[in-house]
Amino acid sequence: MTIEPRLSGEPRFGTEPHMITDVIDHLAGVAPGSPLDGLRRRRPAAREHAQRSFDALFAPGSESEVRLVERDAVAAFVAGLHRDDPAVRFYADRLAELAPRLADTVRAETAAGLTTGPYGIDPALPADGAEGLRYRVRNPGALGVRLTAAFEHTHLLVFRPREASREALGALEKAGWSTTGIVTLSQLVAFLSFQIRVAAGLRLLGRTEVAA
Repeated sequence: MTIEPRLSGEPRFGTEPHMITDVIDHLAGVAPGSPLDGLRRRRPAAREHAQRSFDALFAPGSESEVRLVERDAVAAFVAGLHRDDPAVRFYADRLAELAPRLADTVRAETAAGLTTGPYGIDPALPADGAEGLRYRVRNPGALGVRLTAAFEHTHLLVFRPREASREALGALEKAGWSTTGIVTLSQLVAFLSFQIRVAAGLRLLGRTEVAA
């Protein structure tokens, strides 16, 4: 996989304080002074913690375990699987800044992974399970070994969480993911699912207020 790196010193979209100080507000279209802004101000700690989580995951002090381009690629994939247009644009733009060709590959992989869920088989309760898409990366040569394993695991976490297992983690280990890297990957997927749902809920509230 050939990754086109960002030149040292270039700003990252969405991480500069003067551009976007609260990503959930950005994704939800929360305007300063609006009723939604007032609603969010009632929970300042929750607002701050969500943004700090974003900063920790997407502006880490070290890339030794998970590279920035891997984080943004996974984020663009998760946003696409959730079919959330504002999040898709946000994370796709971030990825395109680092690796434009990889961004094209992620869009194609997202289209191949689209489905509805959750579903999956729980070994303890097989009768309660349901089969669904068993996603496999279409272009592993373009993604590379690490991201191929990461995308397949991410799809499992989004749509088949009941099938998360030691065997599934083993596939990541074989692809070169360390224990710390696997934890970070899991945190990324969990945080993004939370962030996207919160932003979608706020947008719905905003539309409800306008309709009223």
